[in-house]
Amino acid sequence: MGELKSPDKPFEISKWAVKEAWEKVKANKGAPGVDGVSIEEFEADLQGNLYKVWNRMSSGTWFPPPVRAVEIPKPHGGGTRMLGVPTIADRVAQTVVAEELVSRVEAIFHDDSYGYRPGRSALDAVGACRQRCWKTDWVIDLDIQKFFDSVSWDLVVKAVEANTDLPWVLLYVRRWLHAPVQLADGTLQHRDRGYPAGVAGVAGAGEPVPALCV
Repeated sequence: MGELKSPDKPFEISKWAVKEAWEKVKANKGAPGVDGVSIEEFEADLQGNLYKVWNRMSSGTWFPPPVRAVEIPKPHGGGTRMLGVPTIADRVAQTVVAEELVSRVEAIFHDDSYGYRPGRSALDAVGACRQRCWKTDWVIDLDIQKFFDSVSWDLVVKAVEANTDLPWVLLYVRRWLHAPVQLADGTLQHRDRGYPAGVAGVAGAGEPVPALCV
């Protein structure tokens, strides 16, 4: 990947950060996005593909492609929900931004927060709940209905602004929020709020795990 940073780019983004983001994307596996490029195909020209991600991100010219929509059945019935599958390259870019944010916000999360946090999982949340079932005989169960469909973009950006002053992080978060969703028939769906669950690095990936155990 050559030198870590380039002095002629408007944004200082480390090439190592892009390489480490790729390792996380590869470990998570996942299906191809709208371009049909798989993990294996991306890796076939790894150096070239990672350079393209770094070059465009550091120059401010990374524009995310549409997100591929995939409908999956909801657990226990109740219809389907839509997952958004970014391209492999876009997943790498999202992970670069996500890791930058994690380095700043991880220390301020509540100890009982488990959603989208490194080293934590749904099983950890269930384990904490199980322990507390022995201490109390009541539970509070809360769910934000259709959160991914309706969350305000302004609130998302405001939350990001509260935790970073890096302009490139805010630039790409805004672009990812505006990226259209490509439906199964090839049509593009544009939105003015919300984002498909699974759009990734920044908001997490897939179904959220319990965030708070009571």
